[in-house]
Amino acid sequence: MILKQELVKRIKDYFNLNIYETKVWLALLTKGIASAGEIAQISGVPRSRTYDVLESLEKRGFAITKLGKPVKYIAVRPVEVLEKMKSKTMQDAQEKIKSLSGLKDTTEYTELEKLHNSGIAPIKTHEITGSLRGRANVIARLRELIQNAKKEVIVATSAEDFEDKSRVLLPALEQALKSNVKVKLSISGQSEKVKKISSRFNYKLKPSDSNTRIFIADRAEIIFMLTPENSDEEIGVWLNSPFFAQSISGMLDNQNKNGVVK
Repeated sequence: MILKQELVKRIKDYFNLNIYETKVWLALLTKGIASAGEIAQISGVPRSRTYDVLESLEKRGFAITKLGKPVKYIAVRPVEVLEKMKSKTMQDAQEKIKSLSGLKDTTEYTELEKLHNSGIAPIKTHEITGSLRGRANVIARLRELIQNAKKEVIVATSAEDFEDKSRVLLPALEQALKSNVKVKLSISGQSEKVKKISSRFNYKLKPSDSNTRIFIADRAEIIFMLTPENSDEEIGVWLNSPFFAQSISGMLDNQNKNGVVK
């Protein structure tokens, strides 16, 4: 049986295997149970390498060694391999999160903060500007902007965008309210969606006519999006400029006088 090269390439990428591992596993799957010689013949992998590859696949849960003579190998069902990989990925992710969570308590992290503070100290606040590209980067900066607010947060966006980012926006805004930070919302879009957001904060909110997407903290720090909410890639600008932020805040205040969360 000749293995299709396109299939080999896709399986290699999906399952994070090297080219020999992929060919050997596919060959084993076609037989169900086979000796190293049979697998080498089907896969086209040199027989001298087949044993090492099979050992590697066995350690990773793709194959099982059948006791007896001659030694044969049993293919593990793809669904079982997939479940093992999912479990392993989740375990690795949890361990990585645990490791990152404890990073702040290390001397290395303290040194990183010192380096950053010494580097940013000479910079004038109105010169701090950054571009944001990609949803993950935008959301991370939004979370930080809201969490760092001391007096006021202004959110002007669409209901669709608010819902899309609700996993981050809602907890951050609710924590801001608990910290006595005033929250102002200006939401555009379908009235039913706006009503749903209003009920979450227990106050009446009229749909806005503006399609802008702007987030402001303490009328000093601002994030404004350059792309609509349905773009393939989100692009925004983060700016620390009290003059600009106050000007935009004033315009939003005039547009929406009923969007203050008590």
